[in-house]
Amino acid sequence: MITDILGTIGNTPLIEIKNCTTKDEGQVLFKYERSNPGGSIKDRPAIYIINEAERRKWLKPGGTIIESSSGNFGISLAMIGAAKGYRVIILVDPKTTNANLSLLKAFGAEVIVVTEQDDSGSYHKTRIALANKLAREIENSFRPDQCFNLLNSDAHYNGTACEIINNCQQGLTAIIAAVSTGGQLGGISKSLNTYMPEVQVIGVDAVGSSIFGGDSHAYRIPGIGLAWTPNNLTMNNIDCVYKITDEQAFVTARSFAKLEGILMGPSSGACALVALHLAQRLPRDKRIVCMVSDGGERYIQTLFSDEWMIEQGFSTDAGVDSLRATAAQLQPWSTDPMSISNYKPELNQNLDVPASTLCLNTEMLSDKYWNNGKHMRFLD
Repeated sequence: MITDILGTIGNTPLIEIKNCTTKDEGQVLFKYERSNPGGSIKDRPAIYIINEAERRKWLKPGGTIIESSSGNFGISLAMIGAAKGYRVIILVDPKTTNANLSLLKAFGAEVIVVTEQDDSGSYHKTRIALANKLAREIENSFRPDQCFNLLNSDAHYNGTACEIINNCQQGLTAIIAAVSTGGQLGGISKSLNTYMPEVQVIGVDAVGSSIFGGDSHAYRIPGIGLAWTPNNLTMNNIDCVYKITDEQAFVTARSFAKLEGILMGPSSGACALVALHLAQRLPRDKRIVCMVSDGGERYIQTLFSDEWMIEQGFSTDAGVDSLRATAAQLQPWSTDPMSISNYKPELNQNLDVPASTLCLNTEMLSDKYWNNGKHMRFLD
């Protein structure tokens, strides 16, 4: 089959881990999103949102795509912009790795590094506000707006969740996904709640993020966490939440590279640790699908650098015994996520969210949109 680069997005593999679990424990399957052409799960919502923007004439030939992204979503948009001929401007922050910056520039994107922290000690709000300002000033521009655009979760409802359900129905007990902009966890959880409500949906967040309440403070894990609960996430669809520390996430990602030959980033390391924890409590006939959002190549200078890990005060022990012991000691942050939601509707105005996003979200939340037959196309 002949296709262009964008036609290779999706249909990612499920990979079983074999060396970090025992023969009597639950089966862990990684949904390995590194195999997308842009190297991460963010290719899915990026192409979905751009295609919809073109269909609605929000994005026209010669236009400019402007987005706030710590790395992967921006890289996906840069790849798509190169393939489709759009100018792309990406706003990043100091946590963005040099590898990600190089990839953005390799695809021809213009990069702006936002160094002003917001009131939570992160950079999300200041990045978003500046991206919205640029979108008002630059003619023929479009803001995908991954934090507020419900097409983000819709992409996973229609795509990622369908793949999981089609390929892994027998014995499926739990799905584990990280949360940042809420897209993958929101879309997957809505699908599972509708079509396989017996499957437990587990969210993973960073210590320092307040998506699921708690104190907000700076943290090192890239691509995860916010200082508010994103619009893309319906808390009623989440069964349980874990919060993982920086050290736990980084050390776990290193461990799976060494012990299973599987490269992943820190946010996926956080999810993998929760998956191992759950597997230790389930019999072998139960399956756990864990989202692995990207590979590890983009973190060579941080995650896989002994010197960098030591500078952060992190352990470099990637042994199976210490990994399993850490997993065994995990405790849920909450088994009632709705009670700790941190929605902040005032951000729509405070961050000047584009009117097109707000209008689209109103349409998507209507019964007509969700019941018009275009959603959830399962294989025969």
